[in-house]
Amino acid sequence: MATQSSVDAQRRRDAILEVLTEDGAVDLHALAQRFDVSAMTIRRDLESLEREGVLQRVRGGAVATIRPRTFGERRGLGARAKQLIASKAVRLFPRSGAVALDASSTIGTLAGRMRGAWSVTVATNSYENFTALAAIPKVTPVLAGGELEPSTGSLVGPITCAAAESLVYQRFFLSASAVDAVHGTSEVSLAEAEVKRAFAGRSRETVLCVDSTKLGQLSSAAGFPLSAIDVMITELAPSDPRLDPYRGLVELV
Repeated sequence: MATQSSVDAQRRRDAILEVLTEDGAVDLHALAQRFDVSAMTIRRDLESLEREGVLQRVRGGAVATIRPRTFGERRGLGARAKQLIASKAVRLFPRSGAVALDASSTIGTLAGRMRGAWSVTVATNSYENFTALAAIPKVTPVLAGGELEPSTGSLVGPITCAAAESLVYQRFFLSASAVDAVHGTSEVSLAEAEVKRAFAGRSRETVLCVDSTKLGQLSSAAGFPLSAIDVMITELAPSDPRLDPYRGLVELV
């Protein structure tokens, strides 16, 4: 039979996961204050959740584990940051010509910000993003079809890459699973990375949209060196010290 303390601990851990889903990261001391417990108690909670594979502890807190997620799972993760990023990125969206969007939920949030002021062709390898674009007046969506990547729900493979390379884009908006100042971007899937490179190879500019929890992280499949990125957008102010490792390597917005 569960004791009251074990029930309280489980409820607290469930609440921690809710914060993680909303913000993409949690701060140890903020959690201790929120739940009126010691920092050591929160550390034990984070250790337990890390053993379950649902988060990764970092200095001073934890971030969501880097792993393949479906579009639906990714859409709810770090929602506040994604809205801030989208509000910046939409100002860079070309008003005409062709644009490419990757299959990320961050970029899907950008698509949701468009309100028919554009007369553009927009290519993407995400059915969800394609559907969102189809509802916007004056936007001509193009779905780069191919094989389904079951772990993420994205379309990948040689047919997708060939479709991605069939247009010339003003800008390519993408996200990444992780970003490191030395190694650049990385992805959970090599097939996803290949499609993004196909889009970027036909784009005049490449705009990376990532929330700050992905900074300083590495995933398994190499993406782009920062020299291949023209603009990096986060939810942070460009002057934020957390962006210092990237300053001078890429334009920060």
